[in-house]
Amino acid sequence: MSRVAAIDCGTNSIRLLIADVSDGLPDAQGPLTDVVREMRVVRLGQGVDATGELAPEALERTFAATRDYARLIQEHGAERVRFAATSATRDASNRQVFVDGIRDLLGVRPEVISGDEEAALSFAGASSVLPATGEDAILVVDLGGGSTEFVLGDSSGVIAARSVDIGCVRLTERHLRSDPPTAAQITAAEADVDAALDLAAQTVPLGRATAVVGVAGSITTITAHALGLSKYEPGRIHGASLDLETITNACTSLLEMTREERAALPYMHPGRVDVIGAGALVWRRILARMETVSNGTIRAAVSSEHDILDGIALSIRDGE
Repeated sequence: MSRVAAIDCGTNSIRLLIADVSDGLPDAQGPLTDVVREMRVVRLGQGVDATGELAPEALERTFAATRDYARLIQEHGAERVRFAATSATRDASNRQVFVDGIRDLLGVRPEVISGDEEAALSFAGASSVLPATGEDAILVVDLGGGSTEFVLGDSSGVIAARSVDIGCVRLTERHLRSDPPTAAQITAAEADVDAALDLAAQTVPLGRATAVVGVAGSITTITAHALGLSKYEPGRIHGASLDLETITNACTSLLEMTREERAALPYMHPGRVDVIGAGALVWRRILARMETVSNGTIRAAVSSEHDILDGIALSIRDGE
């Protein structure tokens, strides 16, 4: 057993997992035992879609969270650390400022991982707590702030993966500027999602999937809304399988709400209030496509609280 620290720095949030990792066969809870799991919404990707640069205030928010994470890592005695940065950092022309700042604060160089590696890590994290599927192919969808990863795999690993530039922050900044968004804004955003799905389908044979698993904060928040929770409860969200109609209705509800109405929801993280509508639009469109390409055989989707963050921790164990 070893103790590792994984950091996932995305477009909207930065997350830390300090976990004990089994070096042999996983126990009944999976290969990871959580010690600390933290999330801060820092909106690193603020304005990146329009400017191509990380904003100074976004960098400072991210550096402040990293300082706190560095203290936790030291306090809990993690032996190895991996910091992975994704979509916003990939797109930024000034990413070296980010890389240098994180290295100075944490003592490790942050890795700006590719979309393909992000997809593989997401599948590893989600599948680590799923029952064995044999030859049945599962589609894992990681809906982030700047990008969404589509990963098709089975018990032997990843079959195909593709990262595309649709996410809750990117589409909010690009299209959904009204409160609530107008019909024209929604139509424009849906066109972007449809084009990205067409792109993903060139690499990932979506029609082979027998099940869909959604990960990351937008999807788990939509699940909380669909379940009508009185607070955010990871234990009820993780593994929840809901029919597509229920999920679609929840997505539409969030998309049509005002910002004030979303902020009043008891399970809504303050940092997701202004972008969850776009996340709901993306998830709704993806599930409609999956229902179509499966000829109606996919009638439900599962939410997972385990995702790329878990995949990063497992990669430390595996020496990747």
